[in-house]
Amino acid sequence: MTAKEKNSLEIITTSRDNLFYSLEQNYRAYLFAIKTGAWPFCYNGGVAKKTTANEKTIARRNPKKKGSFVLLPLVVIAIAISLGFFSGYLFWAFSDLPKIRQLEQYTPLESSIVYSADNEILAELFVERRTFVPYFSIPQHVKNAFIAVEDARFYKHKGIDFVRMLGAVVKDLKAGGFVQGGSTITQQLAKMLFLKPERSINRKIKEAALSIQIERHYTKDEIIGLYLNQAYFGTRAYGIEAAAYTYFGKTTSNLSIAEAALLAALPKAPSSYSPFKSAPKALNRRNYAIRKMLENGFIDEKQHDAALNEPLPTIPHTRRYKSPYFMDYVKNELEDDYDEKLYTAGLKIYTTLDYKMQKAAESAVEFGIESLNKRGRKNIQAALLAIDLKTGGIKAMVGGTDFWETQFNRVTQAIRQPGSSFKPVVYLTAFNQGFSPEDIIYDGPISFTGRNKADVWVPQNYEREYKGDVPIRYALAHSLNAATVYLADKVGIKNVIDTAKMLGIKSTIHPYMPSALGASDMTLIELVYAYAAFATGKRFDHLSVERIVDRDGLLLEEQKAMPPKAILDNSVIEEMKTVLRAVVTEGTGNAAMALPRTVYGKTGTTDDYVDAWFLGFDDKLAVGVWVGRDNHKPIGEKETGAHAALPIWMEFMKYE
Repeated sequence: MTAKEKNSLEIITTSRDNLFYSLEQNYRAYLFAIKTGAWPFCYNGGVAKKTTANEKTIARRNPKKKGSFVLLPLVVIAIAISLGFFSGYLFWAFSDLPKIRQLEQYTPLESSIVYSADNEILAELFVERRTFVPYFSIPQHVKNAFIAVEDARFYKHKGIDFVRMLGAVVKDLKAGGFVQGGSTITQQLAKMLFLKPERSINRKIKEAALSIQIERHYTKDEIIGLYLNQAYFGTRAYGIEAAAYTYFGKTTSNLSIAEAALLAALPKAPSSYSPFKSAPKALNRRNYAIRKMLENGFIDEKQHDAALNEPLPTIPHTRRYKSPYFMDYVKNELEDDYDEKLYTAGLKIYTTLDYKMQKAAESAVEFGIESLNKRGRKNIQAALLAIDLKTGGIKAMVGGTDFWETQFNRVTQAIRQPGSSFKPVVYLTAFNQGFSPEDIIYDGPISFTGRNKADVWVPQNYEREYKGDVPIRYALAHSLNAATVYLADKVGIKNVIDTAKMLGIKSTIHPYMPSALGASDMTLIELVYAYAAFATGKRFDHLSVERIVDRDGLLLEEQKAMPPKAILDNSVIEEMKTVLRAVVTEGTGNAAMALPRTVYGKTGTTDDYVDAWFLGFDDKLAVGVWVGRDNHKPIGEKETGAHAALPIWMEFMKYE
């Protein structure tokens, strides 16, 4: 217990003890008089005095006086008991009051904001949608709007407005019911921050006591600033800044008089006075607020008339996620470390995403889907991922055609067969073992036993013909299946699997020859990071967040990823670039020659045209595109990686 609380307790206890001592003395004298038969006596200063014969005669003539004399000690007893109980009640009521100094550590639930690398707001993450704004940043006309509506004598009272309370009582009596409250802004703040929303005399007493304490410790501007940041305005907007954006799409500092008046009208009944639910009620309530501002001298006639003519908002400004698949990915990455703080602590999260690049990626996917639709390929999905070759940071992510229709992220969650886009892993394994792009390998009939020894698997080329002896470069450029399986057999399928793991592919790759042709399922994000390693010789961790700062701007975390690890020799990197460039200059990715710069890549197509891929890079980005159906049914005849996925990849690469 604090010294202040102890002092209050001593005062209340002393008052109570004095009252009970007085009660005890009166009661003892009263009992003594009755017991000794000396009644009627009078008690004067604690000394019993015998009445005279004349006094007895008067008493007999006036029996009512004797009754009054008997009643007097009982009245004293009743008063003493009442005061004692009242003193005890006050102590009980005030004993659990919160410490007002807690306001100095006031930290309301505040939305966290997520930014792109080019400083575009991508999303607000919140439980209560709130952005704290300092009291000194709130324009005076905004404060005045609330004062006019809620507490016209705000700058005159000390927390409790007895004049307003008396007026409210008179109005209530005239109306025969509760029609007007008497709570000040300070009392409302006390209730919002410290008390439960119950209707009781106990709460009202605590509210009054807290209001007086708040006024003693804080300035009026600080009080109204706290009130405006705490109030609820409906439409999931908590605090004045969130309300300004929700209703008008602007900040508090840019609110007009009419806009401030509407917001001042809302806290009393946010749902009833919402312009989005009941425009007539909202208009009447807003105009009432404007009139009160005029009556209190906060605005002049000209401002009053102009404000009345401003229209009400008709549509709420709610922020939908920009780049929603990426945002969902970031949330999942951060929730384990930050838990509920991610939604309540007012964090500022700066991501790796380039929003302009993201828009180009979304446009490219839309372009590709429209082209497929024109060819009669309906209900097709597509995904695109672009990462920075310097940092490994995700620059663009499109997980599907419409996040608001399906939140399934085909970049990170769809586990599909990569087809021929996996073949470069086989060729990298060969280069690590000393092969070179011009070494000759055999492209011809070759057979292997399957899981059951009775099963025999013979790989076929796409064009159903074999090329015989060919350079490794040619085999990859033309995506020869038989030659690739021949090479995988030479280097060992287990070594191919080890190479995939070295590149960062975590999905299970089965130790059978069809895996060399991309028969083992994996995700687009795994493949894109593998291609980043082809381009740089480095294995990158998946990076989506650059840094996180708290509401005060203090750095909490920087780059949620380890530095890239060098895994390839420079000579091997050049060999990989040679064969992947050949895919573009002479092979299945030849359409990419239309781009005005050097690019590298590989197409991928699975059996029956179920999946179409193109993965590649230039000197800045590694980019991957997948096209297919969620139900694993074919896209359509001849819809290869070159025909369905490469056009999307090229459309995106035009952005740079």
